[in-house]
Amino acid sequence: MSSATALLRRICEVKDGEAAALLWSFAYFFCLLFSYYVMRPVREEMGISGGMDRLPWLFTAVFATMLAAVPAFSALVARLPRRRFIPIVYHFFASNLLVFFGLLSLGAPRAEVGKVFYVWLSVFNLFAVSVFWGFMADLWRSEQGKRLFGFIAAGGSAGALAGSFITAAQARQIGTANLLLLSAALLELAALCVGRLNRLAGQLGDGAPGPGGSAAEDRIGGGALRGVTLVLRSPYLLGICAQTLFLSVTATVLYFEQARIVSAQSMDPARRTAMFASIDLTVNVITILVQVLVTGRLMTRVGLGVALAVVPVVTGVGFAALAAQPTIWMIAAFQGLRRAIHYAVDRPAREILFTVVAREEKYKAKSFIDTVAFRGGDAASAWVLSGLSALGVKAAGLSLMMLPVAGGWVLLSRYLARRQAERARGDEG
Repeated sequence: MSSATALLRRICEVKDGEAAALLWSFAYFFCLLFSYYVMRPVREEMGISGGMDRLPWLFTAVFATMLAAVPAFSALVARLPRRRFIPIVYHFFASNLLVFFGLLSLGAPRAEVGKVFYVWLSVFNLFAVSVFWGFMADLWRSEQGKRLFGFIAAGGSAGALAGSFITAAQARQIGTANLLLLSAALLELAALCVGRLNRLAGQLGDGAPGPGGSAAEDRIGGGALRGVTLVLRSPYLLGICAQTLFLSVTATVLYFEQARIVSAQSMDPARRTAMFASIDLTVNVITILVQVLVTGRLMTRVGLGVALAVVPVVTGVGFAALAAQPTIWMIAAFQGLRRAIHYAVDRPAREILFTVVAREEKYKAKSFIDTVAFRGGDAASAWVLSGLSALGVKAAGLSLMMLPVAGGWVLLSRYLARRQAERARGDEG
């Protein structure tokens, strides 16, 4: 047993031959979310700087962009092997950041650049993370995922922590344009991690004995719209899609309420950026502790169903509390707790659902669910919330409307856990 494996066994259930790939997976997610969380507070500030009435239009623009981006990504996946198409995604986004850097450095109108950047980062976030978890589901088996995805997710939380800290502490000194350069460099480091993981994949069986086979050199094939048809033909994938919509709808309600409260405060853009970064910092400290110390053991001991149901239960309790006391402190506590549990427990558990599907589904169907379905839920929810607000529905009323959503989400989580277990047994049999 290597010294690295011995050290890792003190904090997670790693086995011989897994340590190197586990650490590179951790580093990959660290770089990816470090990059995103440097940019996230910039997006939040730009999103509210033009007024709350603009948010539904921004959400709709994000959804429309996703509708165009997903077929393009699926076509790329069909034509190139994994070792090539994943780095290309990150190189593309890094080059986009250089364009934004140039625009801001040359004094382009901040309001106009801000609109485009808000849409771009909302697309980048879901695509970059979806590709990461698709790769992880392709690389690790279901049993390995239950043990190790919590630790891997902690790499992302550590990166998010670093990004939040840098932006909260240095946003004014560094400046927005230079933050974008830092993010671009981190995306290139993430691409380097992908290359290293592809070389290590053979030591893990490269995803075997999963249903889709595995080699990093294999082309997946299929059409550009294949992701949509795969979801529509599979009750299991439709269930994951519905789970994603539950998350999206409830998150949008909380996001709008947070944005409304913060925009009502008298703050300059730099202070608002630092404030959003400080919130992210607090959430990420809690998240990484839970991921490292709790998540893997939770899923292997109490089961996937419990892990998937935690966020729906917290969501129901939180909205009930918010209906009783719709204040800034309640929203901050609810939002912080929900996000921490989502990143620490729910997200790793949810990605285990994809370890038992075919490779084409891991990339194409997953990208459709993680991007179009998620942002479609965002856009629809944004317009519904805008209409309800115009009709005079208050925060307490919106919170009560979320309670049956949370209840349905709990039931769906239990169903998906049972189906995942059945598929995993079939793969092993």
